[in-house]
Amino acid sequence: MTPDSPLVDEIHPSPSHGERKKSPTDMIVLHYTGMPTGEAAVAVLCAPGSQVSCHYVVWEDGKIWQLVPESRRAWHAGASFWDGETDINSRSVGIELVNSGHDGGAPPFSNAQIEATIALVRDIARRLNIPPQRILAHSDVAPARKKDPGEIFPWARLHETGLGHLTAPAPIRPGRALEPGAMGPPVAALQKMLAAYGYEVSPTDAYDDKTRDAVAAFQRHFRPEKVDGIADVSTVETLRDLLNSLPGGS
Repeated sequence: MTPDSPLVDEIHPSPSHGERKKSPTDMIVLHYTGMPTGEAAVAVLCAPGSQVSCHYVVWEDGKIWQLVPESRRAWHAGASFWDGETDINSRSVGIELVNSGHDGGAPPFSNAQIEATIALVRDIARRLNIPPQRILAHSDVAPARKKDPGEIFPWARLHETGLGHLTAPAPIRPGRALEPGAMGPPVAALQKMLAAYGYEVSPTDAYDDKTRDAVAAFQRHFRPEKVDGIADVSTVETLRDLLNSLPGGS
């Protein structure tokens, strides 16, 4: 195995991978490891029979390890969905940042780690021609199961360097909010907007669990100041602005 990126410091092969299906590799999915130490996480990611892996691990000091060739299907996203696609592993490159995550108190990512991640994402996106709006969080593609890399991940820093899709979050202020249990056309309109961006939500007119989870995932990525699964004015306006800023508009 040879590194796909010149930024790789070490190779640590994982046996957990397979063939990609006949689809373009057009997504990058960012994760945190969610374990007490990076060593413990890599032990699992490289263990025979673990059925989990990723392409890259970024350590706190900025070192980058590659575990699976980009040409192979790593097993990092699990049951997931984005923009009509259900086999996210076949379409994506998975990057794990060493961080204990929400269960570990949500510690901040180090500056060296974020700078290394920015450089790696830039390199992958350039080589594979991955569009900004398909640089995503694990929580985006699996909202009901995952929170990583979490609301503390600095998406704005990536966007400042031209990576990822982002708009300035609308300010949080009083106003009408949609929340679990709500019914009717406004809920259906919200669901259609979430689905138009890529989330797995159907226009049922009912603010169900899937809608709540998608709203919370959206907030973690695009309006991290308050993550509660309630579609307040700020959330809806930020989602609208994000859709309008897509290539070709919403």
